[in-house]
Amino acid sequence: MAATVSKRQASRLPALLDAAASHFADKGYHATTIRDIAQVAGVTPGAVYFHVPTKQALLIAVYTEGVDRMLGHLEQAVAGEADSQLRFRRSIKAHLEAILDDSAYARVIVRVLPDDVPEAKAELKVQRERYEARFRALIGELDLESGRDPKLMRLLLIGALNWTPVWYRRLGGSLDHIVDAFMAAFGERRYEKAGRR
Repeated sequence: MAATVSKRQASRLPALLDAAASHFADKGYHATTIRDIAQVAGVTPGAVYFHVPTKQALLIAVYTEGVDRMLGHLEQAVAGEADSQLRFRRSIKAHLEAILDDSAYARVIVRVLPDDVPEAKAELKVQRERYEARFRALIGELDLESGRDPKLMRLLLIGALNWTPVWYRRLGGSLDHIVDAFMAAFGERRYEKAGRR
């Protein structure tokens, strides 16, 4: 009997993470309560605390899941491609797909910054760094023009990518067209058409 109860409770964690991601993405971390999350997940607030000790621990779990999903999507997009510019292009498109889809996890990473939650800042920075390290490696593979700063390029790129959800649906157009513009802005033009997939 105890094993059955334990399995049933363990199966609630994904629903709790989904509910938390949705609230954190839509309302922000501070405006979201454990009661809000519990209500959406169909459990009591006490059941939430059975899985996570604090709201900040729940945020870290959502962040971790979000980074895992984004990295998985990016790795799938660049898998098997040897050309560095095509890998870079596909990574940009994968990032945009992740933050523009209906999943709330990527939107939490964009909306809730480590400095917003001082009590979880260190852990959130670790998760963001896991993702940014992948872009650092992809940019490091490019044959950049002399004088271009790879760190500044990465920061500008991720900042611009993360702002896309604010204007993308109003502007319309294809995602490939936007990726072309990002590639051109960063001096990577050679594969604008050939790199689409």
